[in-house]
Amino acid sequence: MYNILICDDEKDIVSALKIYLTDQEYCLYEAYNGREALDIIENNDIHLVLLDIMMPEMDGMQTLIRLRENRNIPVIFITAKSEDSDMILGLNMGADDYITKPFKPIEVIARVKSHLRRYMELGSAELKKDVLTIGDITVDDAAKEVMFMDEKVSLTPKEYGILKFLMENPGRVFTLSEIYKEVWAEDPFGSEGTVAVHIRHLREKLEIDPDKPRHLKVVWGQGYKME
Repeated sequence: MYNILICDDEKDIVSALKIYLTDQEYCLYEAYNGREALDIIENNDIHLVLLDIMMPEMDGMQTLIRLRENRNIPVIFITAKSEDSDMILGLNMGADDYITKPFKPIEVIARVKSHLRRYMELGSAELKKDVLTIGDITVDDAAKEVMFMDEKVSLTPKEYGILKFLMENPGRVFTLSEIYKEVWAEDPFGSEGTVAVHIRHLREKLEIDPDKPRHLKVVWGQGYKME
């Protein structure tokens, strides 16, 4: 049985998350500010933390900094904010993932299961260099396998090439021409549109909501990036 800590100053949010996760046979702990959360983590064998960003006394960012001083357990931020800067700041500070309020029960359960599996299988061990992981997507280049939310996904060679290229350069924006030249190994000569088609197919396979992608993002007028 895994021990999960839910930390949010809104009791309704804590109660909702407990309902979502109760049937998954987890032992659930609850806290309502960062200080309570750190105390629970210090005195219990916690395997994963669902952590709100905006809290009194000690917010989620401060709590994460303290937690990362001696723990590498998965931390999934809970946030009501939708700005990319808040998400990126949390991930850069050591969070493993985030969910945005209001969230879907199936998404919460899937993310919790995914991060628990990775943590229990890999722990603090260094990932193999030929394995790329961003959010729910993992590419094992040695085995040429792609996993999304712990399920194997079948990609065409070009889809795989685009995904691998973008995952090797997270956060960097590439034009359609640049992606085409990298994956097709030739000048596009007006064939850039085929890249957009392949990316649409990737989103259908690797995004919970292809119309609102979390990972394969478009930067209007510039190109695409993996986030």
